[in-house]
Amino acid sequence: MRRTQAKAVRIALGGLLPALLAVQAMATEPPRFPQGAVWHEDISAAPIHPQSASMLSTLAGLGGWGNSDRFQIDFSIHYYPDADTTAPSYPVTAASLYYLPDCEPIGTPVPVPPDAAFEGQTGLSCSGGDCHLLIRQGSLLYEVFAGNLDQGVLSAQCLAVWNLDVVYPPEGRGEHCTSADAAGFPIAPLLVHPDAVAARLDDPGSDLGHAIRFILPNSRMASDASLGGVAGRLYVRPASHAGGPSGPSGSVPYGARLRLKADFDMSAYNPAEQVILRTMQRYGIVLADGGNIALTFASDRHSETSWAELNVDSQSLLGVQVGDFEVLDTGPRIGETYDCVRSPVNPFDEIFLDRFEF
Repeated sequence: MRRTQAKAVRIALGGLLPALLAVQAMATEPPRFPQGAVWHEDISAAPIHPQSASMLSTLAGLGGWGNSDRFQIDFSIHYYPDADTTAPSYPVTAASLYYLPDCEPIGTPVPVPPDAAFEGQTGLSCSGGDCHLLIRQGSLLYEVFAGNLDQGVLSAQCLAVWNLDVVYPPEGRGEHCTSADAAGFPIAPLLVHPDAVAARLDDPGSDLGHAIRFILPNSRMASDASLGGVAGRLYVRPASHAGGPSGPSGSVPYGARLRLKADFDMSAYNPAEQVILRTMQRYGIVLADGGNIALTFASDRHSETSWAELNVDSQSLLGVQVGDFEVLDTGPRIGETYDCVRSPVNPFDEIFLDRFEF
């Protein structure tokens, strides 16, 4: 993940509070926001951007999807769905840098069950890559970027906490504000989860009900110095932030929402793959970060169904091309200044503070 230079670290005021959240029933699917959230909006009839064909042609000319134009799937991100009150709590500390005011204050406690794991790892140590850690506890979703847990100290470059009971404003957690994902998106709600796919196999024509996260190389995403952003960087809604896009202005921008064409032929795909493809037609895919592997699905580490049981692997969707999509019109391009202005939504309001005695 490519980020801008570190923002100043601000130390949280007051003492650290232990996490004492209520026990939540087992949830094996990705977390959902309330009805009305942009991530659950059916975009099957949404207007196409006037430059959709041109943007996709430019992207294809730059090499299309990353990793040799392969619509490949990465299963390395683990999502922990049911942390209870017995989970140890660790105050987040700054790693080599920490993004403020974008991310939660230093010292915010994070519940970390002993059997959770960082992205690409089998446990709670991570020293390379994006090192995401995704944990739900009750109505709160904790998402860590560039994290590591060593000798009882949880370090990170960002902790973003999402309140799953809230419909966030168009700018999400704040204009020009990143999250554990460079576009400012939540991660876990946009992952394809094996249990969610399995639950829909007996319902013909079903879908997953949410947009799906995807990634492109930064050099293939649009930049435009005329918008006044740093180094020409820009984004569109539903993003609130851009990482390091450096491609030509005519390409697809950070945050873009793409829709699989309604006439896409799914006959060669198995039932599980068709559930995923229908989701791309009805809810789209959103450009969340810079990188080479286009799709990131949740691992089956904490699921009841394995990907092998569904006959879904990293090669399952390789036949899907850039030209099979349309770019939706989600509003004007916004020059990225990196001057984060947080939205008024406090994820801990009425959840966190009233569970403690002072």
